[in-house]
Amino acid sequence: MSWSPMSWQVWALVSAVFTALTAVLARAGSAGAESDAAAFMRSVVILLALGALCFATGQWQALRALTGRNLGLLSLSGLATAGSWACYFRALKVGGAAQVATLNKLSIVLVALFGATMLGERLSGVNWLGVGLVVLGAYLLTWRG
Repeated sequence: MSWSPMSWQVWALVSAVFTALTAVLARAGSAGAESDAAAFMRSVVILLALGALCFATGQWQALRALTGRNLGLLSLSGLATAGSWACYFRALKVGGAAQVATLNKLSIVLVALFGATMLGERLSGVNWLGVGLVVLGAYLLTWRG
């Protein structure tokens, strides 16, 4: 595996750090707040931050190049994100950040399944073993024995 500073692996690991911070900060920040209001506030910040990033990197004009298919699928993705966040914040209201984030990461398993069935992506036997280990790991991390 090649690790250059701009490789997908580096970006994915940095994303994982931000995702971990998201769970901890969301749990702390939504304490005593209504979950939907907290998720909405977070969404406003995301909208402003990504808008500023598009503007700063000159990608604002690239929005005009999005096709109808792009817009439709990205809209569905946005609705899925809204549903995910609504459920995530409700779970954080009553569950611990580590347990909620762990079960949320079962999305890895679903991405593998959806990628294989809907996108035609091929995973090797070792990859499927990894998917199984993610399921086992999620079980072990949320088990209260």
